[in-house]
Amino acid sequence: MAKPVTTFLCSACGATHKKWAGRCDACGAWNTITEETPLSQGPSGKGLGAAKGARVPLSDLRTEEAPPPRHSSQMAELDRVLGGGLVPASATLVGGDPGIGKSTLLLQAAASFARAGLKVVYVSGEEATAQVRMRAQRLGLADSSVLLAAETNLRDILTTLEAEAPDLAIIDSIQTMWLDTVDSAPGSVSQVRASAHELTTFAKRRGTSVMLVGHVTKEGQIAGPRVVEHMVDTVLYFEGERGHQFRILRSVKNRFGPADEIGVFEMTGAGLSEVANPSALFLSDREKPSPGSVVFAGIEGTRPVLVEVQALVAPSSLSQPRRAVVGWDGGRLSMILAVLEARAGITFQGLDVYLNIAGGMRINEPAADLAVAAALLSAREDAALPAETVVFGELSLSGALRPVSQAENRLKEAMKLGFSTAIAPVGCKISQDSGVTVQSMADLPRFVGEVFGAG
Repeated sequence: MAKPVTTFLCSACGATHKKWAGRCDACGAWNTITEETPLSQGPSGKGLGAAKGARVPLSDLRTEEAPPPRHSSQMAELDRVLGGGLVPASATLVGGDPGIGKSTLLLQAAASFARAGLKVVYVSGEEATAQVRMRAQRLGLADSSVLLAAETNLRDILTTLEAEAPDLAIIDSIQTMWLDTVDSAPGSVSQVRASAHELTTFAKRRGTSVMLVGHVTKEGQIAGPRVVEHMVDTVLYFEGERGHQFRILRSVKNRFGPADEIGVFEMTGAGLSEVANPSALFLSDREKPSPGSVVFAGIEGTRPVLVEVQALVAPSSLSQPRRAVVGWDGGRLSMILAVLEARAGITFQGLDVYLNIAGGMRINEPAADLAVAAALLSAREDAALPAETVVFGELSLSGALRPVSQAENRLKEAMKLGFSTAIAPVGCKISQDSGVTVQSMADLPRFVGEVFGAG
């Protein structure tokens, strides 16, 4: 039998090493590398041996089971992101930048679930109970029957939850939890992973839904090892810009519903209010047509969303012009600029390029390629597109325009908001009675020639 390989794990960043060292090469921390025992060895150093375990019951795919019951939060946007409501015995991880509104959102959700008849326990490891009560009074939630606690010792928290048997337990945050069986500081990789494992196991064992708040790193990822995201059933990211009042709750993983679903909220003095029609809100500040402004018809999860893509092209005095992007992928912008130059003969050499998705929204789908190209061309040629036009389509490196999915839903949303014309790739599945006049484009040179008269 092969000898098990001993690995060494950094408790600060989670990096693995083949041998012990005083300093971690990945994060530079000192005295954080500890030996990790292989799972096959176990604490006693022995393998599984010849002893047999219990037989696991098996079933085929034809076995019919009722869908899991759900509890509505009475917050339509939150229920949408959760896949229809809160599932009992589920574990949910909510991450976001500091001060973005995670605690406010979960306190409002806790009050809503409590008013719906669920027993809710809110455990804060960062604030005293008096601070949580002050926030609840400011939000008008002081009359709800949410049980509060301020504690970081996970053993005491689990003992309390075992005795109270709540329907929902909210832990704010997982980075402040401390488990006495792990020899490292709170917030370290080992503590976060062990605490998440204990809470997830408790949720499955006792049928209690658990919602964990997770801090994010400067790269925007939830702090701690990615294995925490694998443990839980649902991972939600709370996004938004400090300068904008809009907040986006995005589902990046959901075992009980569609991923990439979004819920839109608006930060007000009375807390977070739901936005039932985000397209109208994202386009509310849009005035008469201006160069560099294009409306993109996108899909976020199952929801069609219209957002404004803004571009600015200006002469540069630098040897290497600026390329600034907000709300989109900077690498994809470089690709669009390269395709415009190579396939359409339009160069941006010596020009600064600024791209922004209005309203603090972040777009990830490739269907925004054509809208970005249109915004760049509009800004460069100083020619505005008609106000009633929406644009969507994926751009390939050859200059061809590729069809995108759910074109019909995009057009329905555009028609609902008063748009009458759409520019889309050839091949999109669009019915004749969509109510929107569609200009089909096969490739980028044709698009540039027909829309801007350039090329």
